[in-house]
Formats: sequence, C-alpha cells, structure tokens
Amino acid sequence: MKPLKPWRSFADQLQQLQGRGMQVDDPAAALDYLERLGYYRLSGYWYPLRAIDPVASVAQGKAVRLDTFTPGSRFEDVVRLYVFDKKLRLLALDALERIEMAVRVDVAHLLGQRDPRAHQNPARLHGNFTKKVIAKGPDAGRTQHQVWLGKYQTALHRARKEPFVVHHQEQYGALPIWAAIEIWDFGLLSKLFAGMQHADQQTIAALYGAPSGRAFAQWLRSLNFIRNVSAHHSRLWNINVLELSPIPPGWPAALNSAKPFFYFCLMQQLLRVICPKSSWGQRFKTLLADEFPVAADQTVALSELGAFPGWDGWAPWLQP
Repeated sequence: MKPLKPWRSFADQLQQLQGRGMQVDDPAAALDYLERLGYYRLSGYWYPLRAIDPVASVAQGKAVRLDTFTPGSRFEDVVRLYVFDKKLRLLALDALERIEMAVRVDVAHLLGQRDPRAHQNPARLHGNFTKKVIAKGPDAGRTQHQVWLGKYQTALHRARKEPFVVHHQEQYGALPIWAAIEIWDFGLLSKLFAGMQHADQQTIAALYGAPSGRAFAQWLRSLNFIRNVSAHHSRLWNINVLELSPIPPGWPAALNSAKPFFYFCLMQQLLRVICPKSSWGQRFKTLLADEFPVAADQTVALSELGAFPGWDGWAPWLQP
C-alpha cells in the first residue's frame, strides 16, 4: 500500500497547481475557491484538463492522465465548470421535485381507490414483489416488499411528530396511501412503483408517454440516481450513470443512456405532461448555450454530458 499523500496548506495547493501548468490569473480568488470548496472537490472539474500519457494509454488500452495540465488550462475555466455543474444540479432537482410529486399522487390515487392501505397490502401489489424471497445479500430471506416496508417504517418514525402523522396514528393506527406519500422519498416511490401490478404500472406509464410500465419503472430508478447525485452535491455533468434506462423507440440514435443528458431529456418529456407551460426546458437550453465553458481544444465539451449536435432542435426541446 502506498502512503497517503501529505497534507498541504491552501497556498501550497495553489502553488502545486501552478507548477503543473495551471494558469491562474487571479491567485487571491483561486485561493478563496480552494478554501471554500476544497482541492479534492475541484479536482473532478480539472481532471479533463490533465494531459494524457500516450505511452501508458496505449499500454493499458485506456486514457491515462498525467499530473500536468494541457497548455492553456485555466483555473477560471475550472470554476466556471463547477458553477455550471451546480446550476445543472439545481435544474435537475427542480424538475425531479415536480415529477416526484406528480407520480406520487398518480400512484396514491390509483391504488387508494382499491385499498387505502394498498402500500402495505401484498394483495394489491405484484407477486414477485410480495412473495419472492431475496436469496443473497443483507436482505436475504425477506421479500422486496418487506424490505420496502422496513424503509417505510423508518421514514414514518422520522416523521412521527408531524401533525398529520400524529393525527392518523392516533385516530386510525395507520396512514392511508394518499397521506403516506408525504413521507416517501424518491427511492421509496420508485421501488413501490416497480412492485405494482403490471396493469397498474401501464396505466400510469401511459399518462407520461412511456413505452411500457416496465420502462417507466426503470425511468424512475434512473431519475432517482440523478436525484441522489444532485442532492448530495456530487459532480453531475459528466458522470457515468449507473442505473441505465433504455432509449425509447423513435428517439435519436445519438442519445447515450450512460450519460446525464439523456435523463434530462426524460425530465423534459415528463414535465411537458405535468406542467406544459413550464420554462424549465428553456432554462436548460440557456444554461448549456451560455454558461458551459467550452475549451478551444475541446478538452472539455458538451459531448461528455451526452449532448449531440442539433439536440435543441429536437421536438421535446421546442416550445409547444
């Protein structure tokens, strides 16, 4: 094992960056960013500016980065990329809040008509979700529904002092699904939707133009991944998405489901149903057009987000 790298003062960190070829036009401002954001967080944003070792890259069959930066790399552009990513995350959270609220209501309205406690009643959900026992891992021996109920109880405990929770627990001993949705997070929502009966999934998926209920269930899982990245202030703009959704039939072949841009397209698709007069799509287009720090040598490019040439002329992004 290698020893951990030594601690460095903020001034030494800045000097190291300059020594590796980073152009710093305003050292005082750069030092302020290092003190407020941290060297390690910012390192994810200057990573694309690091030079590639051609010999090691050929030997290993993948790009190997050197510690030195490509000529013309500027600390100012690193900060601009960080700010762009922050605004991208905020746009994602804005869209995902509306999507989460709307789908919650759809699920509660559909299932609640049959049983106010449908979320706790295995008979109202799919058999694979409520009967199939998990074979491996920390949840082995339990069904997915039992795991979900455990997380639901944890959420219920956290909200135990909320007036509406107190009222329902004291008066009825439980929350009906239309009240229970108020304590769900996106993860609880996506997992319960995945456990619904196929016909019910299809009913809700059709509202949003999804190819199938199964596809919509995967959309929700993928969007929950994007939501978690954004909510935890992690780098989003060029992240490799781990919860992949299939690209719907008829959508551009240039889309890449491993890149975040595709999931912003899904958000736009859903928002056009939920709030068709929203300016969210235009704000997204403006952010990419006006605030992304495009490097002259293309070391940093929107293609790493997953955007493709002419995307803003594709139907979902045009004003209705």
